[in-house]
Amino acid sequence: MATEFINYSFESPTGATLNVYSGEAEAAPRGIVQAGHGMAEHAARYERLAADLNRAGFHFIANDHRGHGRTRAPDAPLGIFSARNGGQKVLDDMLAVNMHAREKWPGLPLFYFGHSMGSILGVSYCIRNSDRLDGAALWNSGVDAGPMLRIFRFLLKSERFFKGSDTPSRIAEKLTFEDWNAKFKPNRTAFDWLSRDEAEVDKYVADPLCGFACSSGLWLDVTGMMLNGADDGELARIRNELPMFLLGGGADPCSSLGSAMTRLSTRLRKAGITDVKDLVLPETRHETLNEINRDDATAMLIEWLSRHA
Repeated sequence: MATEFINYSFESPTGATLNVYSGEAEAAPRGIVQAGHGMAEHAARYERLAADLNRAGFHFIANDHRGHGRTRAPDAPLGIFSARNGGQKVLDDMLAVNMHAREKWPGLPLFYFGHSMGSILGVSYCIRNSDRLDGAALWNSGVDAGPMLRIFRFLLKSERFFKGSDTPSRIAEKLTFEDWNAKFKPNRTAFDWLSRDEAEVDKYVADPLCGFACSSGLWLDVTGMMLNGADDGELARIRNELPMFLLGGGADPCSSLGSAMTRLSTRLRKAGITDVKDLVLPETRHETLNEINRDDATAMLIEWLSRHA
């Protein structure tokens, strides 16, 4: 019998009312998966993943991040983490969900799964809280901190200075989503870069809680965490025994065709992490779990979780 995908909310210590989705394992539970969604989307889009994990014996929980979905906070309208300390507050919210899940389902290993922005957040989450995690799967992003990222942050800071931190960032839209989509011309939509499955792209385009422009402040928070995740000293704070699974798409411009994930895996190994799996899926675009080969990707995730539960 399929379990219900339950929607509820609770108060985070940061002051946010977190919108949460959960589903319980259908058989004897083997673990918990806490998921972190990407930028300009929301946790309800992970219902299919939740159902697959529930059938495999894993409880599922995910929240809408600040500035996304139906999470509400006085300082976090759509597209903004917070007027101040946004990255810190998002990570504190994630820890609150972790603690809530462990209270709800005690005695089980808890794994983090992060897609795109959720995996960037996930690196910092692991740096801060690896003692509260039993594994982390970080998919479809990159935390490279080369010259281009520093130039990007300079442009974002200039935009924030002239337009304010809460203004949707035209610079970021142009240099990321629009540039990535241009690699798939002729374009059918503005989001062809997400998946080869046109029906999945159309669902994203039609969703009023997807595809919105985020603020320069949020982009600065996220790129700040990219810098943090590219720091070898910070990565060394992750406990050595934490199992990690990094995956990217071979046709995903966001992760530099998957190479950003393999570079991160190399840095993690150098930092002393002893159990790092990395993989690039050929021809796969950004949203691995909404791609035409999503069943294969989900099976790989479940196999990895099962091996470490």
